[in-house]
Amino acid sequence: MPLLIGTSGWQYRDWRGHFYPPGAPASRWLEHYASQFPTVENNGTFYRLAAPATFADWAARTPDGFVMAVKASRYLTHIRRLRDPAEPVARLLTAAAGLRDRLGPVLLQLPPTMQADPVLLDQCLHEFSARSSKLAAAPRQQLRICVEFRHQSWETADIRAILDRHNAALCWSDRLGRPQGPLWRTADWGYLRLHEGAASPSPRYGHQALRSWLDRVAARWPPEADVFAYFNNDQHAAAPADAAALQAVAQRAGWPVGHAR
Repeated sequence: MPLLIGTSGWQYRDWRGHFYPPGAPASRWLEHYASQFPTVENNGTFYRLAAPATFADWAARTPDGFVMAVKASRYLTHIRRLRDPAEPVARLLTAAAGLRDRLGPVLLQLPPTMQADPVLLDQCLHEFSARSSKLAAAPRQQLRICVEFRHQSWETADIRAILDRHNAALCWSDRLGRPQGPLWRTADWGYLRLHEGAASPSPRYGHQALRSWLDRVAARWPPEADVFAYFNNDQHAAAPADAAALQAVAQRAGWPVGHAR
């Protein structure tokens, strides 16, 4: 699978008239989005976990080969802070199984105030591994977990070893053109989130920043590796514009890129 590029979410009203046609109803935005990009990160599930039927509806409205990453509920990451993960992990995977072969990686974004706890991390990743084998509708490949740390205490060899052992990706993230943590490769696949660019108009990313991130990906993964990249700078429809720009940068560089079908 090539580099898959998309945005963090698709349901933004200010994209109407910029990314979405002015007359397109919100109920058809996902179809339009999936005609432009091969993947999306569903960050709405962080705030409210949808029912299995809703996940199944999203799958039915997208073409074959489309991939939806799912952001884990804040109940698991911010309220329980990874403690006692069995129930929230089971609930998430039971619902997300409605995506069937559209199910992509699951993102665990930890609170910026949460300091490193290797035991909790290991237990949570183990729970995902154990539960994923029982999915009613198995995805096309083993469930992938990505972790986005936001406290410097996680940047240790012990934490890296835990991620390595579970083939869990360390989330690479960017703000204003700067990496927000170490650029470890902890899995045979990768995950990149771009939160805010430094170009004008804000919060866009410039060509140099996009090329720098592509170079970092190319330095650590072969072209056949699965690497997901999502733009989270949704204001003023910057995210879809930058996602399209990164696709163009990668194509000019000869890097394989996934396309909408």
